Amino acid sequence: MPDLLLELFSEEIPARMQAGAARDLDRLVVGGLSDRGLLFEGIKAFAGPRRLTLAVSGLPAKQADVKEERKGPRVGAPEKAIEGFLRGAGVTLDQCQKQNDGKGEFYVAVIEREGRETAAVLAEILPEVMAKLPWPKSMRWKPGVTARWVRPLHSILCTFDGEVVPFGFAGVSSGRHTLGHRFLSPGKIEVRRFDDYAAALKKAHVVLEAEERAAIIFENVKQAAFIHGLDLISDEGLLAEVRGLVEWPVVLIGTIEDQFMDLPPEILQTSMRTHQKYFALRDPKTGKMANRFALVANMVAEDGGKEIVAGNERVLRARLFDAKFFWDEDRKRSLESRVADLKGIVFHAKLGTQYERVERIAKLAGEIAARIGADPKKAERAARLAKADLTSGVVGEFPELQGVMGRYYALHDKEDADVADAIRDHYKPVGPSDAVPSGKTSIAVALADKLDALTGFFAAGEKPTGSGDPFALRRAALGVIRILLENKLRLPLALSDELLSFIADRLKVALREKGIRHDLIDAVFALGGEDDLVRLVARVEALQAFLKTDDGVNLLAGYKRAANILKAEEKKDGKIFSGKIDENKLTDPAEKTLFAVLQTAKGQISAALQKEDFAAAMRQMAGLRVPVDGFFENVKVNAEDAKIRENRLHLLAALRGVIHQIGDFSKIEGGSV
Repeated sequence: MPDLLLELFSEEIPARMQAGAARDLDRLVVGGLSDRGLLFEGIKAFAGPRRLTLAVSGLPAKQADVKEERKGPRVGAPEKAIEGFLRGAGVTLDQCQKQNDGKGEFYVAVIEREGRETAAVLAEILPEVMAKLPWPKSMRWKPGVTARWVRPLHSILCTFDGEVVPFGFAGVSSGRHTLGHRFLSPGKIEVRRFDDYAAALKKAHVVLEAEERAAIIFENVKQAAFIHGLDLISDEGLLAEVRGLVEWPVVLIGTIEDQFMDLPPEILQTSMRTHQKYFALRDPKTGKMANRFALVANMVAEDGGKEIVAGNERVLRARLFDAKFFWDEDRKRSLESRVADLKGIVFHAKLGTQYERVERIAKLAGEIAARIGADPKKAERAARLAKADLTSGVVGEFPELQGVMGRYYALHDKEDADVADAIRDHYKPVGPSDAVPSGKTSIAVALADKLDALTGFFAAGEKPTGSGDPFALRRAALGVIRILLENKLRLPLALSDELLSFIADRLKVALREKGIRHDLIDAVFALGGEDDLVRLVARVEALQAFLKTDDGVNLLAGYKRAANILKAEEKKDGKIFSGKIDENKLTDPAEKTLFAVLQTAKGQISAALQKEDFAAAMRQMAGLRVPVDGFFENVKVNAEDAKIRENRLHLLAALRGVIHQIGDFSKIEGGSV
């Protein structure tokens, strides 16, 4: 079957936009083909610095013919109704059939459409797709042309079954030509099919697949580092970015001048990574950063890259000279002397300055430290100094080093090591792959920082919405959750109900990857008064394990039956049954057995929960399964005697109450009422 090849060739596409653009191109073309009834066997999108490419295999040569029957008004209906039907169907009355459904005759329009050639359909779809492609930023570049693209669009290569699909976009007409590498392959390349295209680009010094470019860079950097006796410092984010900057990656090794090697390695690595996109290397003998860096050129140079390396070394020298100046100047002032400067930095109009925030965090950090066994004075000291590096020159140049530089300045000022580490770690975790603080002083300050942000912004009405979270409160909540759970900290949060609900929602997200059901978290949270996350998760995990057993499944079904009966009867009687049972009115052996078991189980479950022996509580729950089954098999709840009926409803209410010691089972999927 015929294949489609599409290449959109432009000036350099920002690396951060390439992967998303490839996904969007794939999605939009698939949608366009599906809407027009065109099935295909496979599709793959590619993105690089100057081109977006799409290859679709196994398309039909033309659309399938369509025959459709459309039911119309009854024979003898008003003339206007018949005319409207005929207009909508695009037929005349003579072309309609009459059918009888037993109630009378009605018109049926038989619409037959011959399938169009796929190439003609593609000529409609593709410019529509290009116009809809949602670039984060786009531009107009031709006078009189309203169409936008990420960068000036130079050419469109589009073939179907080897022939050009004729269409235009933004004043550019489709054809069968493309270009190779900007410098290494002058001249046009004629292409008919994808296999020819990929091979021709490789000859023209263009590696089409982003994954292949990344693999080449990774292996060549490792190999070049090995030649110098060094190791690559892994940086997946940088690798993903650099693969989008080059079409023909060539790895070269440069040297960092000795005068800069006394800079903290974070400054060296950040300066190289952020500004120059260089890979840092490590000396395996010392474990320290080496005075070498790897750069990825987009050029095969006649001199082996000497001039490219020299030019990059000059640029890096200038960058590091500035960084060294800031580093030396910053250390002329103590970190403590910078705290007062925070009075001039507004944190938020409704929440005051950074200085005022630091005072709040320090007080809270001291309280948390006392609860978790840390030194309150150290925690308060670390909190007061934690934001001071925001006024330093290095952090002004490299904002991503806030906290990291604070630790260096604190150690330079002879601050306690725990205090210095807490300054560095109080922002953690900054993402799902980042480690949480483990030192107690660090934990206290990190929790205080995040809880202050959450309570402050919620109080100020600056809550996250479905479309935005400008103050990263979801990340702060996840940070609190991870710090508590991964350090197994028993720290009641004492937050507002609204904020606890927000934490609960984030907890569901955090636990989803562990396979813990969100409805079980709801069931435990619904009991109220539970803000110890470690205890809550242990309880939920035990409940989930119980509900995977036969006893758990059957008890949940019994609970559902009891809850449904109670719901109906409470509505009918206009009151809630409390579970106050008159033992003298228990007449059936099955209800007597259930009553006795509930009396015992209630106390034993309560005692197990008090000891936080959740496994024992679940074992007691399992013991309810047989008497509950026996009750429903042998006892008629709605007895003719009104007093016996009411007593049996109280018995079911007592069952509900015992089960609700564990969690609100009405929140559990399959057990809701």
